Order: sequence, then C-alpha cells, then structure tokens
Amino acid sequence: MKKLGIFGVNGRMGRVLVEAIASDDAAVLSAASVRSGSSFSGMDVGELAGTGRSGLQCTETISEHKQNIDVMIDFTLPDALDNNLKWCIEHKKPIVIGTTGLNEEQKVELETAATHIPIVFAANYSVGVNLLLNLVKQAASVMGESADIEILEAHHRFKKDAPSGTAVALGEVIAEELDRDLAKCAVYGREGDTGERAKETIGFATVRAGDVVGEHTVLFADIGERLELTHKASSRLTFAKGAVSAAKWLVDKPAGLYNMQDVLGFN
Repeated sequence: MKKLGIFGVNGRMGRVLVEAIASDDAAVLSAASVRSGSSFSGMDVGELAGTGRSGLQCTETISEHKQNIDVMIDFTLPDALDNNLKWCIEHKKPIVIGTTGLNEEQKVELETAATHIPIVFAANYSVGVNLLLNLVKQAASVMGESADIEILEAHHRFKKDAPSGTAVALGEVIAEELDRDLAKCAVYGREGDTGERAKETIGFATVRAGDVVGEHTVLFADIGERLELTHKASSRLTFAKGAVSAAKWLVDKPAGLYNMQDVLGFN
C-alpha cells in the first residue's frame, strides 16, 4: 500500500485527488495540507472532499506526517511550488507535480530539485492526452512540413494560465519533431491585418468558458485535406487517477525528472 500526501487538498484538484486515492486499492491518503490560516485547517479530509469521514485532518504543515508519506502530490499554484519542493528535498520525499503556468526560472528549479529527489512533472496526467502527444508527434513527422498547424484549447472560466500547459506541451512536441524553436514560431493570438500565415507558424487559440474541464485539438491543415486530433476530458477524476498512478510508479525510483510518458512506458 503506497502512502500518499497532498499539498493544497482544499483546491479543486486536491479534493478530486482525495476521491481518486480513496478508490485505489493500492494507495492510501496519509497526509493533506492547506495553506496557513485556511478555514479548512482541522477539517476531516473526507468530509472536505465529499467522500465521507476519513479520520484524517487537514493540517497547515505536512511535517507531522513525514514518517508516514511515500510520495507527495502537488496541484497547487506556481507561487507555492518553491516551498513545496524545498520541503520534499529536505525530507527526501518524491513528488508528483501537476501545477501549470510555471515560468522558466521555476522549470530550472525543477531540474535542480530532480538531482536530489525523484519528480514526475507533467502538464496533463490523462492517459488519453499522453497518447495524443504520441499521435501528434507521428502526424507532425508526416504532415508537418507542408501543413499549417494550429492548437485549440478550451477550459473552465477559473483557469488562470493561458494557453494551457497541455497546449504548450503539444506545441513543444510538434516543434521538436520539426526542428523548430517554439519560442520563435508560436503565435498566441491574431488581430487586425496580420498578413498571410507564415509557413512555420504554430498557432494557439484559447477559450475560457463555463465549466469546461479540458479540450484540446491539434489541426494539421493542408490544401485539400486536414487532420484533426482531439481529446476531451469530462471529469477531473481522469487527471487525478493518472496522478495517483504516477505517484505509485514513482516510489523507489532514483532521483530524476520524469514525465507521464515515462510512467506509461511510452519513452
């Protein structure tokens, strides 16, 4: 039985992670933190998540449970990542990270932390999305040189970063396959007289509306035909279950920076 802890258990994904762990016969929730001063501090974790009383309380510090944790899971916000990583390094705990919207400095920080502890970092923990990444790479190798490439994504109104981490990951896979620099060829919005589309452009379009869980489409459009590869998520539980699988996989792995492709055996 793998003993898992959650940073930011009161968040939208934190609560769903509680549900995912409760439904997994090979994992148990052993620690759950909330930010300092949170009104959820001391509340039963199961009651918070709506899964029924668990006997485990939300705490403002995870340290009191450190002896009873195999892996931590973090789906919080970028400004919480630094402290969460420092805690895991200090206590030699592996961590699964699903926080998106990281800046370049934080990505470097992740790489440095991975020299000390094992880390799984992925923009998306869905099995379907990770399969999509592989399909997109194959499509880019066949059609990418001649087709126009656009990435369309939609999420709920509460999502703070744009484009989504998954959309960026899709763009990175395509750019790498086509030997392009995404920082130079990406276009994140169009307005007014933009002129004809540049051949090597990878375009991004973003929708934020309602309660859309997550939708991603990669479009390869040539003259006379187009290929559309789409993934639609209908429940956050999909991502949570993937993160729990990643956490179980990460136990006893050597220090290093892994992704969901590694967890699923695609790499």
